Amino acid sequence: MYLLPAIDLLDGRAVRLAKGDYDAVTVYNDDPAYQAQLFEEAGATWLHVVDLDGAKSGNPDNLEVVRAILARTSLKVEVGGGVRSLEAADRLLDAGATRVILGTALVRDPDFAQAVIEKFGPDALVAGIDAKAGEAAVAGWTEGSGVAAADLARRMAAMGYEHLVYTDIARDGMQTGVENDAYAKMAAAFGNPVIVSGGIATAADIRALAPIADAAEGVITGRAIYEGTLTVADGVAACDGTFHLSDQLEEEERPLTIEELES
Repeated sequence: MYLLPAIDLLDGRAVRLAKGDYDAVTVYNDDPAYQAQLFEEAGATWLHVVDLDGAKSGNPDNLEVVRAILARTSLKVEVGGGVRSLEAADRLLDAGATRVILGTALVRDPDFAQAVIEKFGPDALVAGIDAKAGEAAVAGWTEGSGVAAADLARRMAAMGYEHLVYTDIARDGMQTGVENDAYAKMAAAFGNPVIVSGGIATAADIRALAPIADAAEGVITGRAIYEGTLTVADGVAACDGTFHLSDQLEEEERPLTIEELES
C-alpha cells in the first residue's frame, strides 16, 4: 500500500469537511501548494486532491491551485472534483496530474465514462465512488444516486477501470477507523484492490488493514494528519509494513506479560 495525504480545495484553500458537509468546514492551510510541499518533505510520494468547488459546479474551478501544487512538488497527484468532460480531464493531465478521478460522471454519464477510459487509458484514471449506506453519492456528496456502490464498481471494471477510490462518507473526516469488510467487498466487486478513504485516525488504523491487504492499493487520510494523530512518516511506514520509532517505543513501554517475566 501507499499513503495519499489529502488536500481538499474550497475557495482556493486546503480544508476538510465532516461527513461531506459543506457547512462543516475546517480550514487547515490558506496555501495548498505549501501544504503539499510539507507532505512531500515528510516522506509522501502521492497526493490526493479533491476540488470541492468543482464537485458542486461541474467544472475544475481550482485548476490553478492544482497547477501550483504540481509546480512546487514532484509528488504523484491524483485529482478529482468537477471532471465531467474530456476537456476537463485533458487539462488536468496536461497540467501534470498523474491520475484524474471521476465521480458524478460515472453515474450520470456512462457514455463519457467509457469515452474517457478509451482516450486516456486505465493508468491515467480513477473511479471515485463515495457511498452512504452502500449507495453511491453524487454532486459533491449532496445527492444520492439510487445506484448501489458495488454495482457501480462492477460497471467500472467492465469498462476497463483499474483504480478505484472508495470513500465511506459516514466515516470521512470523523477518525473512527475503517470498516474492513466494506473495502474487501468493494474490491471483490471491482476485481482489483481499491484505495481506502474515510476514517483513518492513527497508524494503528492503517496496520489494522493487514487482514485485507490484498484488497487495498493505497490509503487516503487528511484530518488525522492535520490534527496530529498521524504523521506522514508513520503513515508511510504503516503502509510499507514497517515501524517507526514511536511504534517501537509504544511496544517497549507496554507492561510485560507473565510469560515474558518468567522467561
